[in-house]
Amino acid sequence: MKSINLLITVGLGLLMTSCVQKTTPQKVVYLLDVSGVKNIETVGMRGADSPLSWETDLPMTAVVKDSLYRTEVTYITGYKVTEVKFTVNGNFELQNQENRKIRFDEKQAITEIKAVFNQIK
Repeated sequence: MKSINLLITVGLGLLMTSCVQKTTPQKVVYLLDVSGVKNIETVGMRGADSPLSWETDLPMTAVVKDSLYRTEVTYITGYKVTEVKFTVNGNFELQNQENRKIRFDEKQAITEIKAVFNQIK
């Protein structure tokens, strides 16, 4: 009985000290070309990891109205990849397609993503 209790205690101890990924800030600058889209009222993005969500848009700022939009996002994460989609007028791009996979640049302090709305390279 004592050996079973010892095994349970050791097992729980191992579970509580399990491998936890170290989190670091990951800054990403997103540049979105929307020049092929008509009647633009709002441009934003949504994503899998905080501070983004799939429920509400993070607004993007016009660099060149109706053409180029920009935003910066800082993730605090242990992951090397996140997923996003851009929106225009609240409508998702790439309907019925996979999300964009954004790989953080491990060699630079800032990752820059240049994208065209509704197109994957």
